[in-house]
Amino acid sequence: MAASMVSSQPEEISAAQYVGFDSITRQIEHKLLKRGFQFNVMVVGQTGLGKSTLINTLFASHLIDSKGRTEIDTQPKQTTEIHALSHVIVENGVRLKLNIIDTPGYGDNVNNEGCWDPIVKYANQHSAYLRKELTAMRDRFIPDTRIHCCLFFINPTGHTLKPIDIVVLKKLAEVVNVVPVIAKSDSLTLEERAIFKQRVMAELQFNQIRLYPFDADELDEEELQLNERIRDMLPFAIVGSEKSVIIDGKPVRARKNRWGVINVEDENHCEFIYLRNFLTRTHLQDLIETTAQIHYESFRSKQLLALKESSAKNQQSAATASA
Repeated sequence: MAASMVSSQPEEISAAQYVGFDSITRQIEHKLLKRGFQFNVMVVGQTGLGKSTLINTLFASHLIDSKGRTEIDTQPKQTTEIHALSHVIVENGVRLKLNIIDTPGYGDNVNNEGCWDPIVKYANQHSAYLRKELTAMRDRFIPDTRIHCCLFFINPTGHTLKPIDIVVLKKLAEVVNVVPVIAKSDSLTLEERAIFKQRVMAELQFNQIRLYPFDADELDEEELQLNERIRDMLPFAIVGSEKSVIIDGKPVRARKNRWGVINVEDENHCEFIYLRNFLTRTHLQDLIETTAQIHYESFRSKQLLALKESSAKNQQSAATASA
């Protein structure tokens, strides 16, 4: 009776004197900084779209060797199998363990049926995490191999997505946060780029492919507006480069082509800075939380429900047999 009388919304009061629990944020920060942070990113796309170069550009570090041409008369290298690399990047005392999953280009063969299966299977790390979580003597901190973000590279054809792209995107979006990018967007004029982005988004919406970011009830108005601006910008038209070019006496990361210099960090040239800010400055933690709270929880609930149904059937069969 007394429990039912407790208000669901307790009254907010101020302590008569300083207690000290406001220091909990500093306590949490101290523990997190000691432990460090982890971010798992997967890059997916056809061969030769600059996946490795973009990762290096995003984190301002040489983390993964580029497979592009080093000389005009040489053939670009190819990633032939899924390759995971780990690096610890330190910035202002914050340690970020960055796990990069580089995937082979798909759609290069005459028969491409099922060529995406290894990529989708690797992206779905929820099964491995669930097994560790259900272990009786599990680790205090379970190693998290779940993919927090999948950067999906779109070929800048100027036309639309290929049927194989639709298939891969559909399968990936079911298990991971997918962020599409138009690779090497400097091959398109600004007008061509705008039209191409509209076509791509129209096709994604027609095929009901759900892209990150997602809205949630706990988001405030400012966060909802930010998500809306990001969705309006998808897919990000990007250019990656590790090379420095002197512009107005200052070194900038840029790419040279027949028309001039493409400044990677100039918003008038491409949308790289918007992608970088989105991934690292505004949504890094949300990508991690969404992986755990939406994708993993959806997988976990389905698996436990299936386990419960299987157990019930086995008990019913045993009861029938004993009767």
